[in-house]
Amino acid sequence: KSEDEWKSILSPNQFAVLRLKATEPPGFSERSIGELEYELKNKIGTKYPKEGKFECVACGTPLYTAKSKFDSGCGWPAFYEGFPGAIKELPDADGRRIEIVCNNCGSHLGHVFKGEGFPTPTNERHCVNGICLKYNPE
Repeated sequence: KSEDEWKSILSPNQFAVLRLKATEPPGFSERSIGELEYELKNKIGTKYPKEGKFECVACGTPLYTAKSKFDSGCGWPAFYEGFPGAIKELPDADGRRIEIVCNNCGSHLGHVFKGEGFPTPTNERHCVNGICLKYNPE
């Protein structure tokens, strides 16, 4: 899609994060009305649903199972693994981190950190901007 097509589909904040690689402030998803974690807590009483999946807000590609979401205490939604082939890892421009993008539409999601010692099956933390995701309970 062209930049204008993305601008017609995404909100200005979504465009800034997904297409221009901006970062939402820590806690934004949980504290902002209409955002992912705020709405999860409001509708189902928790930001850690047991069932369902999280999809790319730009193209609808399933990215993460609800079961892979965990509390990392980092201020952004965290997952320990994505659906096979759904997420692409790229060296970040800063030379230190690994960027993660939707493998279908190329939208920026956040970064993956490995070997931090979280008690998860993969010892990875996909630190994802909540604005990039939508929850599908099915």
